[in-house]
Amino acid sequence: MSTSRNDIRERIIKAAIHVLKKGGRDALTTRSVSAAAKVQAPTLYRLFGDMRGLLDAVAEYGFIAAFNKKKEQKPSPDPIDDLRKAWDSHITFGLENPVLYVLMFGEPRPELSLPIIEKSKLLLAELIHRIAVAGQLKVTETRAAELIYSFSSGIVLSLLAMPEEIRDTTLSFDAREVLVAAITNNTPPEKVANIGSVAITMQALLPSVPSLSEGERHLLKELLDRISNQK
Repeated sequence: MSTSRNDIRERIIKAAIHVLKKGGRDALTTRSVSAAAKVQAPTLYRLFGDMRGLLDAVAEYGFIAAFNKKKEQKPSPDPIDDLRKAWDSHITFGLENPVLYVLMFGEPRPELSLPIIEKSKLLLAELIHRIAVAGQLKVTETRAAELIYSFSSGIVLSLLAMPEEIRDTTLSFDAREVLVAAITNNTPPEKVANIGSVAITMQALLPSVPSLSEGERHLLKELLDRISNQK
């Protein structure tokens, strides 16, 4: 039975991950990956272009693994509890897959655009939107996403930089609670007093108000944006 192009591609990616885990970035060469994958060097170039292309493919492989992990989490009635679970899952993935994680988050490349990255961002956006609709978000949805991304990736990279024998994973739990306190409030929606939180909640609910015209919806959104962003 002939081996498909996709099978060979995946074999090379897994071989690259194996080399990275065993010897680090310095060990990753065309020769080492080709030998580990049992393919000729031209095959690697034909499928990935160059070593940068291979590294991007390895990073994508990591994003897919992380995304599938997040998709396993079923929504509960409490979106803030779901945020805590999503955080813990993210941290665990990073600590269990340090090589992949550093490729994914330790070497930011704004020009790198992968469909799986957009899917991951959409998953996070959906969770944040649920918190906003529940009246428990006190920053804008965009700001919440930025803070969650920055906090979580920073904590993982900090923990990975520590020798494993003295790694203090309670740092993750403390950071998580600081984040939760910074972007949410646990006050029931009917008791929310902060005008910014109310505006953010109204923004989240705007799409479900069919009685507004497009012009009215645009004007109200502009006003709510100004209220929710006031200092």
